[in-house]
Amino acid sequence: MFQYCADPASLSGVTWLSCYLTTGKHMGIYWSVGVVLLLLAITAPLALLFGYGGASAARSPFAPLRWFGKTYMAIVRGVPDIAFFLFFVIALDQAVEYLRHKAMCPGWDMPVRQGNDFVVCPQAKLPLGNAAQWVHESYGFGLAVITFAIVFGAFAANVLFGAMKAVPRGQLETAEAYGMSRRQVTRRILVPQMWVYALPGLSNLWMVLIKATPLLFLLGVEDIVYWARELGGSKTPTFTDYPHGDWRMWYFAALLIFYLLLTKVSEVVLGRVMNRLTLGQATAGGEAQRKAAA
Repeated sequence: MFQYCADPASLSGVTWLSCYLTTGKHMGIYWSVGVVLLLLAITAPLALLFGYGGASAARSPFAPLRWFGKTYMAIVRGVPDIAFFLFFVIALDQAVEYLRHKAMCPGWDMPVRQGNDFVVCPQAKLPLGNAAQWVHESYGFGLAVITFAIVFGAFAANVLFGAMKAVPRGQLETAEAYGMSRRQVTRRILVPQMWVYALPGLSNLWMVLIKATPLLFLLGVEDIVYWARELGGSKTPTFTDYPHGDWRMWYFAALLIFYLLLTKVSEVVLGRVMNRLTLGQATAGGEAQRKAAA
């Protein structure tokens, strides 16, 4: 990046470190930080949407829909994250390719299952073998977003389901007695109040989601943990212009600081949101605010 980095062998001290930290491979770890933050920004609202849908389904008076909501929460929450990540991504990828294979290659006369191999026609591969690198990376990232959203959506559904049940039933019945429809009661009475009860659980879920981002590597996405391990390993002049010993401890220490800062910022933001939601509410948080103001 810098002009004086042309001859790494002549560098030392701060100049060597500045050149080392701006190599092309180090740009990969900086880019991966943005990938993690983008994943969180997309996955959190999507998981909340899945959670609200699952919780609403679990409360539905329509029995099959209610069974579906409760089954979704039970199955996904009961399977270890790693096992679900590995199974679901493979199953989803193969399901999409199989449908494309049936639609695009009707004349294919070979079995799709060939021992342990899953073989489809080249046109049905997703992404295509000759696709650009960014297409492959975007596809892997998309699978990661969907998988994270489904997994953490199940946990969010359980939190929101409990929060919905915590809203006093008398208020809902009173709204119905005033002539509100079920949809109006949900939108005007249930949803505004349930967040007070749901936010503590959702806050913990957000922290767990942050800690789960290293699972991106299992989905084929080169995350910050992958780059920290790769860049921190011992390097010799045979393989790089910037040789060094085993620096993984320092790289992982930097990751520790990054995650601690991210969780601290999250705690501050979530605390302010909680104060906003409990303002004037007949809850422990709202009562504490009332006494503090007095």
